[in-house]
Amino acid sequence: MENSVEKFWKIVQEVWTQGFWGVDLNSIIPAIGVLFLALLLRGVFTRFVMKRLAAYAQKTKNELDDQVIAALDGPIRFVPIVVGVYAAMEISGMSGEGGLNGIAENLTRTLVVYNIFWGLFCLITPLTFLFGKLEEIFSQEMVSFIVKVLKGIIIGLGLATILELWGIQVGPIIAGFGLVGVAVALGAQDLFKNLISGFLILAEKRFRVGDWVLVSDIVEGTVEKIGFRSTMIRRFDKAPTIVPNAVFADKAVTNFSEMTHRRIYWKIGVEYSTSVAQLQEITNRIQEYLLGNADFAQPDEATLFVVTDSFNDSSIDIMIYCFTRTTNWGEWLNIKQDFAFAIKHIVESAGSGFAFPSMSIYGGAGADQPEPYIPPEGISKAQSQPVHNELGSEGE
Repeated sequence: MENSVEKFWKIVQEVWTQGFWGVDLNSIIPAIGVLFLALLLRGVFTRFVMKRLAAYAQKTKNELDDQVIAALDGPIRFVPIVVGVYAAMEISGMSGEGGLNGIAENLTRTLVVYNIFWGLFCLITPLTFLFGKLEEIFSQEMVSFIVKVLKGIIIGLGLATILELWGIQVGPIIAGFGLVGVAVALGAQDLFKNLISGFLILAEKRFRVGDWVLVSDIVEGTVEKIGFRSTMIRRFDKAPTIVPNAVFADKAVTNFSEMTHRRIYWKIGVEYSTSVAQLQEITNRIQEYLLGNADFAQPDEATLFVVTDSFNDSSIDIMIYCFTRTTNWGEWLNIKQDFAFAIKHIVESAGSGFAFPSMSIYGGAGADQPEPYIPPEGISKAQSQPVHNELGSEGE
């Protein structure tokens, strides 16, 4: 029993003095201490550095440097960790090449690469002002998509760099994903059609979030969200409708929010007893109401007509065709209501009145003739014939 205990103690001593995988345990303890010290000093270091950088940025008139420093807060706070890991590897003797030492070296490089690409990823958001001029060409949603693509590229490059550090070849992996992508594309044609249509919607600025649109035979409402596979349109009854983007490639889309003016198109019918002078007075006064009115677009801005248009079955029709300057529905309804009140006042003050549908029935030349005799059922045709007398009689 004593021999077994002594043997076990010798093994412990050998491991402690000689280590394992070429690592001396006498060096590991100080390395762990350095790592913990780096963690403790992390808060103090970053607080000191961030305060200095923030104070320097506040002295400048440009707000970009303030946003950059705020975005880099995470990567800067991670720097002491990277330094601590590197120092721990150096103290433990694991910074050489090969075996466990090679793994430690790659771990340090991985942390450095990770921190660099993390910083680049964080810098994209404050640097989006560079894409401000692109919004004049593309929509805001398109610019957001470009930013997302750039972030995805940075993530991909960072991941590929880390894999290369660990000896993993990225080229064959990309080639394999390409073959898988072709197979998936053949089975998901509708998905890619929606994605392409979504990209075109954003690039061509067909409509934006908040626009009032009508998709022919599909839905009418307000655009709430434009995605790359589908677009959500909320109908006026507040029910959301998810429309696949491929639909916009096959259907006509009317964007009412892009209207420059809003139309009023009426035909009012006045009585046939209205004289020519009264018709002229009514049309002239309606036109005078529209001309110079700040609520209505003038002839140099949009079409404006007030004319006696047609002779209807029960009325003489006056056509009113004009546009309001506002496109807001509520304001348009109020303007239209005031215009209706004005028209009624004009017609009545001219001594005329509004016609209503009517029908006149006139009797023809045989209106006083007796109605034809229809024999009751059950009487034969022969019995229903009139009986003549002997003078020209056809009967017995």
